[in-house]
Amino acid sequence: MAILEIKNVTKQFGGNLVVDNISIDIKKGEFFTLLGPSGCGKTTLLRMIAGLVSPDSGQILLDGVDITNLPPEKRPLHTIFQSYALFPHMTVADNIAFPLKMAKWDKSRIDAQVNELLEDVQLSQFKDRYPHEISGGQKQRVAIARSLVDRPKLLLLDEPLSALDARLREHMHMELVKLQEETGVTFVYVTHDQHEALALSSRIAVLNHGTIEQLDKPDIIYSKPKTHFVADFLGKCNLLKAEVLATTTDTVTLRVASGIEFSIKDPASSSYQIGQIGWYSLRPEKLKLSAENTFDATNLSVIKSKVNGYYYYGNDTLYELDLGNNTKLQVMAPNHTSDGVKFFVDNSEIYVAFDPEAGNFLDTSSC
Repeated sequence: MAILEIKNVTKQFGGNLVVDNISIDIKKGEFFTLLGPSGCGKTTLLRMIAGLVSPDSGQILLDGVDITNLPPEKRPLHTIFQSYALFPHMTVADNIAFPLKMAKWDKSRIDAQVNELLEDVQLSQFKDRYPHEISGGQKQRVAIARSLVDRPKLLLLDEPLSALDARLREHMHMELVKLQEETGVTFVYVTHDQHEALALSSRIAVLNHGTIEQLDKPDIIYSKPKTHFVADFLGKCNLLKAEVLATTTDTVTLRVASGIEFSIKDPASSSYQIGQIGWYSLRPEKLKLSAENTFDATNLSVIKSKVNGYYYYGNDTLYELDLGNNTKLQVMAPNHTSDGVKFFVDNSEIYVAFDPEAGNFLDTSSC
């Protein structure tokens, strides 16, 4: 069941189309993320949900009620921005209790609810401290607790972790997921950080130039991107020019790089034309390397290549290979040997293999 329905919403600023006829249904209890680069329209869309910006056209429904023209203070939701916006003269406990006091809750109910949230965000021992006496990560947890204390129908979060260092952000990822699951409040989260979106979300909408490029579960968006932009924006991805050689009702045969041919299952294959040029997307970790050609060619596509450089990342090493014809290929190889890492050196010949089903074909209309 959709708790939030965004229907054909459009917004322009100064003649520039920022949000272009977007429609999204967000389910109750989801951790839903709007992901995209700066200027893609994600924050504008969030601000329209919050009531801080009015759409030029379209509708926004919350729990079946049209809130398109409802003032922000009348909407049963809260918004957390990049700044914590805590009251400096109030203690941690008083900051969290503030919405309940404004709603004229009984003191005993307020105390019980605040204490529960303090435990959830692991700040019980800091309840009598003031904002200037706690760390940035603790301030962020206070802001989140304050937004959840009255159990809103929706919590909007606009890049709330951007000011934190990498390690603290990673810790807060786990805290956010735990809080969302415990409270059952629907989260709508805005970020430009692909790793953050993949780690946190039930579903992700990838935005670009005011439109939705793809909306799906994180693993589907990552492993089966539908457009060139999504493949290139989320993590590392090989995008190899590919030519359609043949099609059936559910398969397409492709030629990539230096004459490598293979077939993949594709429900859209009947719409492709022989000779059509597109892209074959393949994640670097989906490939395997070997100094000798010991791969099973009946199940894998095998390419002879040359090492053009490598980058050591601790658990993994990223190799750049030269396939010829100005075609490069990145391979992420795990460093799991117990006797130390043995790198493939520059200019050495090497074999790379992959399961054709590990990638997917993107036609030129997706570029």
